[in-house]
Amino acid sequence: MTDVTLTEKPELSTHGVGLTDTAAGKVKSLLDQEGRDDLRLRVAVQPGGCSGLIYQLYFDERLLDGDTTRDFDGVEVVVDRMSVPYLDGATIDFEDTIQKQGFTIDNPNAAGSCACGDSFH
Repeated sequence: MTDVTLTEKPELSTHGVGLTDTAAGKVKSLLDQEGRDDLRLRVAVQPGGCSGLIYQLYFDERLLDGDTTRDFDGVEVVVDRMSVPYLDGATIDFEDTIQKQGFTIDNPNAAGSCACGDSFH
C-alpha cells in the first residue's frame, strides 16, 4: 500500500474577461487600502435589474469549485462557472472623469441594456 500526499493546488481554468491597465491599477490601489493580500476581484452575473441581468464586482477571499481565474500583473480576477458564458470577451475598465467615476464593463454578449445602464440582457 502506498501513501500519496498531494501538495499541488488543483488547476483552475481560465476565462475570457479582460482587465485594462487602468482598471488593474485601481484594483491594486483598493487592495492596498484594504491591507490584505488574500483578496481577489470576483466578477459575476446575477439575475436582476430592469433588463434581467446585473454585474457584480467585489473582493473575495474564496475560490469556489468551478471558478475560473486569470492574473493581470498581480491582480487575480475570478469568474464563477455560471457567469463565464455571459462575460466571455468582456473588458473591465475604470473611468475617472467629472461625469463618471467607477468600473465599466464593455460586454459583446450584452444584447441590450436598460436606460440607466445598470443591467443588461
